Amino acid sequence: MGEQKREEHIVLDSIATLSEVGKKAPTLEGLATGIKGLDELFFTTYIRNNKVVKKPLRGIPKYSVLNITGVSDTGKSLFVEQFSAYQAAQSNKVAFITVETPAEFVALALKERAKALNLKEEVIEQNIIIIDAASHRILREDYLALLDTLAHVIKTYKTQITVIDSITGFYENKEMQARSIVRPIYNFLKKWHQTAVLVAQKRSGHDEFSAESAGGYAVSHIVDGTLVLFKELIDTSYKERMYGLPLGEIIRLFRIDGCRMCGHDASTHLLNITDIGLIEIGPNLKELKKNM
Repeated sequence: MGEQKREEHIVLDSIATLSEVGKKAPTLEGLATGIKGLDELFFTTYIRNNKVVKKPLRGIPKYSVLNITGVSDTGKSLFVEQFSAYQAAQSNKVAFITVETPAEFVALALKERAKALNLKEEVIEQNIIIIDAASHRILREDYLALLDTLAHVIKTYKTQITVIDSITGFYENKEMQARSIVRPIYNFLKKWHQTAVLVAQKRSGHDEFSAESAGGYAVSHIVDGTLVLFKELIDTSYKERMYGLPLGEIIRLFRIDGCRMCGHDASTHLLNITDIGLIEIGPNLKELKKNM
């Protein structure tokens, strides 16, 4: 039998010159996080006197979809709560999708972050819209229902920012399907020009301080960038001297593990959680070592 000839299927709508597509591209700008020490770690570049010069973005890149990953008790939820409260105080609408914790407890946590940031509760109350996927199973098991619900929130409340805590909850016990779930969510967020932060729980079997430590390759290879949070036990005299903490204490660390939208500081930094529950990014380890 002869080989059957395949009919060509050229998708002309998918083809455009850089000039044509560039007219639709958004301006690269930063969106402040309200997290001390973080916003200066992202930058763009320009040419001056034939030299490349870095210019701080003063925030995470607007319209980016970022993954924040780490083991338990590293500050992932505190991070997105602080970011959400801060942005709400700037009169920006935030869609907060809670997958792990019922909405009323998330509301309590958000109010605590607002108090820690010295923000008036009433300022943020109308600007954060909570989608309770923790209490509604259909939103966890049918991502199309989730996206329909989120589209309704975006259109009704004009939200510009989306937080999901956590994206891992949509593919618990079915990691083989993770990419087929994360990809449409990512594409949806890009289509609606959302600046988004997706919390991902650590996946066992990977280096804890890596982008693959949560959700395998499903999240980190799809999103625009990954923020890795990590904690380390002070168990040697070298660490004791370097971090200035006694043996047996825990040190938290932070790293930006890639960002395709702009330049970024790739070094490892100290991360501090204050006694009132605020995240702060400290000096990098190179600076710390110089002071040893």
